[in-house]
This record gives sequence, C-alpha cells and structure tokens, in this order.
Amino acid sequence: MFADFFIKRPVFTSVCSIIILILGIIAGPTLPIAQFPDISPKQVVVSANYAGADAETVESGITNLLEQEINGVQGLRYISSASSSDGTSQVTVTFDAAQDPDIATVNVQNRVSRAEPRLPSQVVQTGVTVSQQESNFLMAIAIYTDNGEYDNLFLSNYADLYMLNTLKRINGVGNIQIFGERKYAMRIWLDPNRLASRGLTAQDVSQAIQEQNIQVGAGQLGQEPASSDQDYQLNLRAVSRLKEPSEFENIVLKTGENGSLVRLKDVGRVELGAENYGTDLTFNGLEAVGLGVTQRPGSNALQTAEAIRQEMERLSESFPPGMKYAVAFDTTMFVEASLEEVLITLVIAVLLVVLVIFVFLQDWRATLIPSAAIPVSLIGTFVFTKLFGFSINTLTLFGLTLATGVVVDDAIVVVESIAGKIQDRGMNPLQAALESMRELSGAVIATSLVLMAVFIPVAFFPGTTGAIYQQFALTIAFSIAVSTFNALTLSPMLGALLLRPRQENHTFIGRFFDAFNRGFDGIRRRYQRSLSFLTRIRYVILVGFVASLGLTAWVYSAVPSAFLPEEDQGYFITIIQAPEGSSLSYTKKILDQASETVRAIPDVASNFAITGFSFTGVASNQGVMFTLLKPWADRKQASQQVKGIIQQVQMQYFADTRARIFAVNPPSIQGLGNFGGFQMEMQDRRGNLPLDQFVGYLYQLLGAANQNPNLSAVFSTYSASSPQLLVEVNRSRAKSLNVG
Repeated sequence: MFADFFIKRPVFTSVCSIIILILGIIAGPTLPIAQFPDISPKQVVVSANYAGADAETVESGITNLLEQEINGVQGLRYISSASSSDGTSQVTVTFDAAQDPDIATVNVQNRVSRAEPRLPSQVVQTGVTVSQQESNFLMAIAIYTDNGEYDNLFLSNYADLYMLNTLKRINGVGNIQIFGERKYAMRIWLDPNRLASRGLTAQDVSQAIQEQNIQVGAGQLGQEPASSDQDYQLNLRAVSRLKEPSEFENIVLKTGENGSLVRLKDVGRVELGAENYGTDLTFNGLEAVGLGVTQRPGSNALQTAEAIRQEMERLSESFPPGMKYAVAFDTTMFVEASLEEVLITLVIAVLLVVLVIFVFLQDWRATLIPSAAIPVSLIGTFVFTKLFGFSINTLTLFGLTLATGVVVDDAIVVVESIAGKIQDRGMNPLQAALESMRELSGAVIATSLVLMAVFIPVAFFPGTTGAIYQQFALTIAFSIAVSTFNALTLSPMLGALLLRPRQENHTFIGRFFDAFNRGFDGIRRRYQRSLSFLTRIRYVILVGFVASLGLTAWVYSAVPSAFLPEEDQGYFITIIQAPEGSSLSYTKKILDQASETVRAIPDVASNFAITGFSFTGVASNQGVMFTLLKPWADRKQASQQVKGIIQQVQMQYFADTRARIFAVNPPSIQGLGNFGGFQMEMQDRRGNLPLDQFVGYLYQLLGAANQNPNLSAVFSTYSASSPQLLVEVNRSRAKSLNVG
C-alpha cells in the first residue's frame, strides 16, 4: 500500500517532510503582506494640463477626447474623470481585478497616442502622462520647520530635487504627489496701460520670451572639413537660457523707429516665485509640504512602507538645519497591528491544540507525532499560496488559525489506532503501524476530501465577496491536503519509531491523568444516559430543531449586514467643502479652524491638512485632512476609538456654518472607495438632461438618503454652481485693430 512504502523507509519519509518544511520557509518571506487580499480593481490614470483653461474648456477640449479614445479598451470596467478649474484633466480607467496592470497601461497608452493629435498644442507640449497606481495613499510624509526657517517654496523644491526621485526608485512605490507644491518659476506681471501705450499686447511679450529664452546648440569651432593647418577643434556653448529675473527684465519687446528699445521691465515686473499656488498644506498647524505615496499594484505594502521610512531617515541626515520630516499617516500601521493580533492568535491556537492532545493522549511520545504535523502542514501551505499568487493577509492567517485544529485530526486517529494495537494486542510498533494504515488509509483520504469539499466551493463564489474569501477557503484546503499527506506518511512512520507500550505513572502527572480519565468517563456515561432519554422524546427534539432553524433565520435577518465591518485603522479623514467660488485663503481659514478642533483632542497624534485638494480633483473651495491617532494601546476606551472621536469632532463641525465639514473613516479595504461606507455614482444615461435639473435630482436623492435611519452623513462633492466671469470678445473689432 501507499503508506507501507513510507513506514518502511523512515529516512525517505523524513526527507519528504523536511523538504515540504524548507520550501514553506523559503516561500513564506517572499509572499506579499497586506491587510486583505488584493481585490481592488486595477487603475490606470491619464493626466494632462491645459494652463489657464477653465473646467468646461478642459472637459470639452481634453477629457472628452481622451474618454472617447480610451473607451472600449480591453478589460475596461468603467471610466471616471475630473476636469478642474486649474486646467488639469484626470481620467481614471478602471479595469477588472484579474487584468494585468502592465498590459492595461500599454493599451491605454496606445489609445492616448491616438487622441493626442486632436488635443490642443499646449497640452501636447506639456505632455499627457499615463501611469498605473492604487487609488488610495499608502502613506503621507510632511516636510516642515518648527520656527519657519524655510518657506514652502524652498521646502517644495528641496523635496523635488533631493527626495522625490530617490523615493520613487523604492520597490513598491507607484507614484508620489507633492501637496503644497511650489516649483520655482519666473512670474511676469504686465501692466496693461504700459503695454497699450507702447502698442504691445501680452501675445507680443510671450513671443519675445519664446524667441530670446531658448536653448541653442552653438556647434564646434574648427570642425571637419577644415584646412590642413587647423590645429584645434573646440566646443562652443552659447549663453542662451535666462536664469535671473534681471535677465528676463532686459528682454527686448520692440524696437522703435529711432532705434530705442522697449524692454520687459518697461511694461511690467519679473519675480522668482512658484509655478502654482493652487494647494496649501499645514502639518500640526505649521506651514509644510507633503508627499503622498501611492503603492504599485501587487507590491508588498509593509516592505514598501518600511523602505520609505528607512530612506527618509537616511535623507534626513543631510537636511538643512531646522528642516524636519514626520510620517503624517501610514495605512500599514493597521496592517501590522492586525497581522500581529492574528499571529498571536495562531500561536495560542497551536499551544492549545498541543495541550489538548497531551491531556487526552497522556503520552509525550504520542503527543509529539500530531504536534509534528502542525508546523509541516501550516508552513507547507505557504508553498501553495506562493504558487497561486496569494498574499499573507488577515484572511489567510485566519484560515491557518482555523486549520490548526483540523490538520491534527488525521494524525490523532492514526496515533490512537497504532497505540491501541500496541497496548491491547501486544503488536510491535512496526506491525501496529502497518496494520493501522491498512484499516485507516481510505478513511483518512475520505474525511480529508469531505473537509476540502466544504471549503473549496467558497473559492468559486462570484463577485467581490467570492474574491475576498477565496484565499481564506483555499488556504484551509491546502493545509488539509498537506496534513493528509502527513497522516499517510509522516505520522505512521513516527508511530512505528516512537510509540511504546504505556507504563504505569505514579507521579503527579499520572495522578492528574487518572483523575481526568475518571471525570471524563463520568461525563461519557452521563452523555450515554442522556441519549437514551432524548430518543424517547425525539419528536420534541425535532420541534426544537425546527424552532432553532427559524430563530436562526430571524436573527440573521435582524442583525445588520455589511460587506466588511469598519474598524479603527488609526486615523480618519475630514472633508471640507466651502461655498462655490470661495478663495483658497477663505478655505484655508476654515481648514485651520478644523485642524485646531481635532488637535485639541487628547487622542490625536498629528494632523495633515491640505487646502485646495479633494479626492475628485483640485479646487480652491475644497480641503481634506488626515488625522493620525495615538497608538491603539493608548486608546482602550470606547470613546477613544475612531468612531467615538469622529462623533465628537462631527458635533463641533456642525456648528461651523461657513462650510460643509464631514469626518469619515477610511475604507475597510484600500482601493475600494476613498473613505468608509459605500460610494455610488449618479449618471445621466440619456445624456441630454439639463444641468440644473440633474443637480435637482441629486439634491432630492441626498435628502431622501439622509432621512433614511440606516444612513448617515450622505453627501456629494459634485457642484454645478461655481461662479465664473464670462469674457466675450468682439472678434471683428479685435481683428480690425490688429489685436491678436
């Protein structure tokens, strides 16, 4: 038989188990680590910028053209886009979770290339970027000074020059976004009256700058072909690009009839400033610059976050005096805490299983055999998780925890059978092992198949629910498969080598086992008597069984249901929506007040506030805050948990009538939405609904949703009432006056 081969060859059997153990030890550290399996859809982001354009122009001139070309790309799930009033267009292309992100990126890039000839020349000149990334931030880093030694312009450029490229090279980093970015730029302020008095326009100034601020390749002196007496060949470098404000001020705009020159400084002024002032960031009330890090799909979140921390520590050694950094929030902190709790539970489960085995088998030799099956089965499972592309996450470790008690069942049955034949029939261990496996091999395989049949169908559940529990179910099935192999090979081989006839034990442990056996026999006798009684009232038992089924169905329908429970992830998000048309400074005042509110709470560690940014794009009336809480060990009361803190700050937010402020929990699974709860899209499927009517339906939906007792804080970031000034140019008159 199959088992006989391994029983008679203990060295070969041991080598097989050791190989399984070694392969599992090798595969385990290479597995990605995450909170949950990677079920979030793959996303490819297409970004473009049309400097000076309003949101409607960006929508019609860029976003719509990109969407038309991208639509229908292979594996496409849906497209969402945001056109902002600062000229930025962002199209998010969402694919199925099974789609290869690299192939998806290439396919989107090909479609974007087809759309580029139809885009405005300014957009093509600045470039259209295509990148794959997670939709949520992995972590955020604040760069700041305590005493204002450096302004945001310096901090932003330092981060851009000396930190950004280094951090992007870290394995697992998808992209890094600078909040409060202030890239150096020459800002030219023109005086319209001076321009008009000299017969110039802003277009004339732009053309003069393009003509005189260019990079020139000057060539070489003495380059071949040259005369035979030419002894030198020198490279030439022309001073062409302008660097200082004074150099820009001396750009010649016009030459008068008398030879006089009109320079840029005659019609305006030049200063060295920032390219964009559209967003602003504070960290704990201090002016700062932020780095938002997104994770590359399929990478190890914990390793990526740890590598970023180490690299930031290294970079900080060369910071200018007074410049500091801090991790504003880190989503992997909750992952680490969750996995640590699950690992502790797993260790406790293993110890309890070994203890229970020892108490019932009452022989350290017999206990050793099923105990050896636990590490081989659990660690060997990592080989299969590696082959199937799984990760080490809360669900796979939970599956291993449940499997701890399952993987020893077959080994215990084998050991008890061998021990019984040795003790009761006087067989030698080898004969007892061979005889037991002839009786039990079929039963061991059958019971394992039945157990696997319970879990394997879960892996085929459709939708997101099936995807998230697939790894949980298959992890248990893999561990059962390995334990079955152990029960047919390792356990009978060890039984033949280790088991001996049981000797009388008069020590304390022996007396304890005697007392335990007497008590257990008494329980077994009472259970037998209860069975005879229950068989006499079997109809009552059936009625009770049916009633319990009905009670179960009622409880199931009465208990609130959810995809996954919202948990305390160590931070929460605050969303600020000021009235449409509000300036950045107005929104910043509200954000600063909200920041003071949360920082006054004792359980808050730090606050990372971004003005002019939201999850839907960049706007001067939007803001978002990430509030980091103190470690979980310091927050054990219910009021100190994230739900209690959110309720506390929300009551204070409601008192501020200057803006709509909502405190929300992060999403249970990173990548599925921007915050906790659920998110839905309202869409005009006909495409011809008037905008005011569409917004009216939106507010009706929000009103009805907020009246539902099962929902709270239902809101939308969409608005169609942003004020703007419409400029109409008399084209005929402008042309007659030669105004370009």
